[in-house]
Amino acid sequence: MTTTAAPPKPLASYPANQTLYITNLNDRIRKDDLRLSLYTLFSTYGCVLDVNALKTMKGRGQAHIAFRDVASAAQALRACNGMNIFGKEMRIAYAKSKSHAISKLDGTFKLPTTAGSAAAEAVAPVPFVAVPSAPVEATTTATAGVKRQRDEESDEEEAMDVEDDDE
Repeated sequence: MTTTAAPPKPLASYPANQTLYITNLNDRIRKDDLRLSLYTLFSTYGCVLDVNALKTMKGRGQAHIAFRDVASAAQALRACNGMNIFGKEMRIAYAKSKSHAISKLDGTFKLPTTAGSAAAEAVAPVPFVAVPSAPVEATTTATAGVKRQRDEESDEEEAMDVEDDDE
């Protein structure tokens, strides 16, 4: 007698996006191992730009995967939704909004502003800008590949002082 697992409960549906939202992940797995496993799994469906797995109390068992294009994200969503990873069936949906990695890639990223940070920026000092150094002169081709002359050691220059402590 075989039993078939019920399909995973669908998450709230949002329009197709380059970022996938994954829930029902095993929260006992270390964050680095989880990120590496998710990257390895999802990179077979397309170019993965970012894997964001949180280990805070609020974000436990959840992750966001940012793909370069929507087609790769859609293919990964169809193929991996309900897949068993680390003993739990993960549920996948499109994320509510674009990830920061996608926004930075297409040039629409804006730094978050709040009243406190805006006031701090007004008082913040101007950052230090390094001045480029002078260019290094190129070596001539005549000296390239020539061995340096070895210093001749001679016994005549200085005699070593030997002290006898036997007396």
